[in-house]
Amino acid sequence: DNLLLFIVQYSYFSYTIPSSLFPSSCQLQEQFHINRMQKSGDVILGGLFPVHFFSSISDLLFTSQPEQPTCHSFNVQGFRLAQTMAFAVDEINNNSSLLPNVTLGYTLYDNCAELGIGFRGALSLVSGQEEQIILHNTCVGNPPVVGIVGDSSSTRSIAISSVLGLYRVPMVSYFATCSCLSDRQKYPSFFRTIPSDAFQVQAMIQILKHFGWTWAGLLITDDDYGFHAARSLQSEGAVLKEFVSLNWLIHVLCLYLSGVQKNNDIELILKRQNVTGLQWLASEGWTATAAVLQTPELMPYLGGTLGIAIRRGEIPGLREFLLQIRPDLLDSNSYGKTMVNEFWEFTFQCRFAPAPAGWVEGGGAICTGQEDLENVNTEFLDISNLRPEYNVYKAVYALAYSLDDMLQCKPGRGPFSGHSCATLQSLELWELVYYLERVNFTTPFGDQVSFDENGDVVPIYDVMNWLWLPDGSTTVQNVGEVKGSAFKGEEILLDEDKIFWNFNSKKPVQSVCSESCPPGTHMVRKKGEPKCCFDCIPCSDGKVSNISSKYSLGCTSCPEDFWSNPQRDHCVPKKTEFLSYHEPLGICLTATSLLGACTCAVVLGIFIYHHKTPIVRANNSELSFQVLLSLKLCFLCSLLFIGRPRLWTCQLRHAAFGISFVLCVSCILVKTMVVLAVFKASKPGGGTSLKWFGAMQQRGTVLCLASIQAAICTAWLVSASPSPHKNTQYHNDMIVYECAVGSPFGFAVLLGYIGMLAVLSFLIAFLVRNLPDSFNEAKLITFSMLIFCAVWVAFVPVYISSPGNYADAVEAFAILASSFGLLITLFGPKCYIILLKPELNTKKAIMGRGDLIGYDVGSTYSKDVLRHCGGVCCLLCCGLLEWWNGREGQGET
Repeated sequence: DNLLLFIVQYSYFSYTIPSSLFPSSCQLQEQFHINRMQKSGDVILGGLFPVHFFSSISDLLFTSQPEQPTCHSFNVQGFRLAQTMAFAVDEINNNSSLLPNVTLGYTLYDNCAELGIGFRGALSLVSGQEEQIILHNTCVGNPPVVGIVGDSSSTRSIAISSVLGLYRVPMVSYFATCSCLSDRQKYPSFFRTIPSDAFQVQAMIQILKHFGWTWAGLLITDDDYGFHAARSLQSEGAVLKEFVSLNWLIHVLCLYLSGVQKNNDIELILKRQNVTGLQWLASEGWTATAAVLQTPELMPYLGGTLGIAIRRGEIPGLREFLLQIRPDLLDSNSYGKTMVNEFWEFTFQCRFAPAPAGWVEGGGAICTGQEDLENVNTEFLDISNLRPEYNVYKAVYALAYSLDDMLQCKPGRGPFSGHSCATLQSLELWELVYYLERVNFTTPFGDQVSFDENGDVVPIYDVMNWLWLPDGSTTVQNVGEVKGSAFKGEEILLDEDKIFWNFNSKKPVQSVCSESCPPGTHMVRKKGEPKCCFDCIPCSDGKVSNISSKYSLGCTSCPEDFWSNPQRDHCVPKKTEFLSYHEPLGICLTATSLLGACTCAVVLGIFIYHHKTPIVRANNSELSFQVLLSLKLCFLCSLLFIGRPRLWTCQLRHAAFGISFVLCVSCILVKTMVVLAVFKASKPGGGTSLKWFGAMQQRGTVLCLASIQAAICTAWLVSASPSPHKNTQYHNDMIVYECAVGSPFGFAVLLGYIGMLAVLSFLIAFLVRNLPDSFNEAKLITFSMLIFCAVWVAFVPVYISSPGNYADAVEAFAILASSFGLLITLFGPKCYIILLKPELNTKKAIMGRGDLIGYDVGSTYSKDVLRHCGGVCCLLCCGLLEWWNGREGQGET
């Protein structure tokens, strides 16, 4: 079609060749030879009608000028459409109230039901057929035609309007129904007086709903017409079954068929399968061409059919106008007979002189032009069923009323620039389009005609019923109508008492189907039962039913981050889980973390206030301050494990945890080594050991050990940084936000380094636990490292087996438990002496030369205190973790 369109445009425009670069006139080189009717007037309307069924077009060889196409197989209905336009123009000219002082004329072309010929006719209409055109400095005067009535085919209308729409030439089609023509971006000047296919679908749905037919078959043609109908029905929520092979257990069958050849297929199916007991519901495309099926042989199957048809109208005076048609005996048409002469020959089966060779010898009659149309039986004069003709009539009047509205404009009050009005002397066709978009009138038959923003007419269809009379004859009767309204939507009016039902009950058939499946379920066919019998099975987890349709034809899976709601009728966002500040466990951990940090601050304040006392100054008070500060950081870093994981929290939590604990354990290790050095220095020859543990050496050792951990964290973050991760493996209906460690090896090295320092501190402290001093801090370090190691040894298996945010809770709890263990065991006894036993806070008491009532680290009382503190911490740790895992069914800890 695109290639043909290009060839047609090229072949047309090549006919008008200017004689120079800036010519004063254009000479028409050649004309298209197309059958036409015409009448002169002040304003000319164009028309395109299928007066012939077929055409013969020579092959395009591009070696010689192509021959003009010829048309054959006269179409009586197409000729009557053209005559209807001629009648409407005459009627308007005789109407003094419509377009006074303006005479309408027309030029009507035969498109021969062929795209190429129809396109040539449209170009001839808009360009005119004058032999020579004088060019002026300003373009003034009437255009050759102010509007075109046509075309009858959607395909031809699409091709023609896509070109003429560039110049805003008004086109009013009487039979093109494709909904694609409602696109005003592509077809800005296209209008139609026949409803769009989109409304046809709505009309069919209204009939189905009216009779409660909730299950129906759908039989379509294998073309755009049928596929568009099927898609439209599905998008509008109609519950229809598309059949590959017909299943006659369905009692209602919708037909979306087009083309005469499809009627032969239907006839073959009916006779072969002996189909009875069906209610047929036919679209306009099949109703218009199915007269050949309304025979006594097929009415047992098709009787009672309901179908929608183009609105029938009445045109008073049309029959009398048709009877006045007379042939042109002086026809000077050099390229063929006029339409009227060809109609005359077709109707009376005669030929005008000179007759073809052998015509008279074969017994053929010669046409005289005096034959009487009333004496011949022809459908041409049957005006009882005017449908496309009524659309032509309305199209002509729409153009006439828009012209009349335009001419009624008062200068200075017009709708155009500067409040100007359009005039016939300088008419721009887009100005007529403006009035055509706003035209509104009522036909003598009582139908309102106006166009919406897409150029579609106010839709209305007749509902037809195939009646099988007792004498065996058939007829088609009007039993109602379906109308569309911008305010009320689709409205159906049926006279059910007139409807003929081809069933013994003489009532509407009941469609056999199960009840509609509710949302959240889908249909599963019952074995051994008809296709319309099914069970409604709930959708599985994570799937929902197709709620865009009244029937749940299947369940669809929800997107990755969504899950089905309990009713399974729509997808909802999955629940999210992480260790939140708002849940009880998060609140407890946060409170514990802040309590530990505050306790460290209080202890630090006590030590600063009593920094000159012997118990604070013993064994390097600077290291004690560093231990308190690092413990405070340990308590605070547990907060990074609470809340929704972010990139910066994931990267910072393990680094902060690792470095804080290394600082703490490094200080404890240095303190232990100082105790050991003091012990060795007290022995003969051991005085040199203290010079390696001065204040600078202690600070350097702590800094060096912490720097190693910082290097480990840096390498881990650079090579495989921890990052937030949405985990859906634990629960299908839940997203667990967690921090992926990135590199398990990096995490293991971080923990292993802390553990190595802790074990080393424990071993050294254990070796010097029995020093003779009354206040031997090695015992405190021994117990603190014992608790620390116990907590983290228990942490590893529990952490590995804990999923998602549970792992965060385990790690945060281990940090808090070990931090509290260190704080209590290292600084509890000292605070006890400072606050409650100040008499023991003397150098004499610490060196073992005073009354040490109530405090001896080696005493049974002190051992029990420390042992119970460690035991309580371990029990709390294991008990809480067991409860945490048990509440989620994780089994034994």
